[in-house]
Amino acid sequence: MAKSTPEIPNASMADIAFLLLTFFLVTTTMPNDKGLSMQLPPPPEAQPEDVKIPERNMFKIQVNSSDALLVEGEPMTNVDGLKDMIKKFILNNGADPKSSDSPEKAIVSLKTDRGTTHKRFVEILDIAQAAYYDIYADQAGVTNEEFRKIASDLNNPENQRLYDKGREGIPMAISIAEPTKAGGN
Repeated sequence: MAKSTPEIPNASMADIAFLLLTFFLVTTTMPNDKGLSMQLPPPPEAQPEDVKIPERNMFKIQVNSSDALLVEGEPMTNVDGLKDMIKKFILNNGADPKSSDSPEKAIVSLKTDRGTTHKRFVEILDIAQAAYYDIYADQAGVTNEEFRKIASDLNNPENQRLYDKGREGIPMAISIAEPTKAGGN
């Protein structure tokens, strides 16, 4: 006489799998990465037609597909002096006729190529933002690190006052132009 093997009932296996799937979908949290905190431009229909900006108020930085820099039409092999160049441009106040009229009108323009690496793009963007933060910190009478801490806690009235004092009259005007095709201008 052969011994029969007991069978596991599998009629409700699909129900159990569905319940487990539902449980994990409901309880799983997705990471919320911040990315780059930037203010996006308004939609095209809300933008005014053809705004003309004088060339002297534009500080142009271009990065090609090989990550090589062209700053104000001149090749730049490393980025060591770029932050100081940007600060000098923003704070020109019309002194140099080839530079910005005033901090309110100064725009730092960053144009990349489709082949530009993300690392290089973020590096140049960080340098441009750091130049503005240096200016803001100087105006507020604190160090750059202190100003960044102040900017991260604006619920404190004293921090808000210093933040407003630092940014007074100088908007962070960084223009990120649409990338060109690899190898093009």
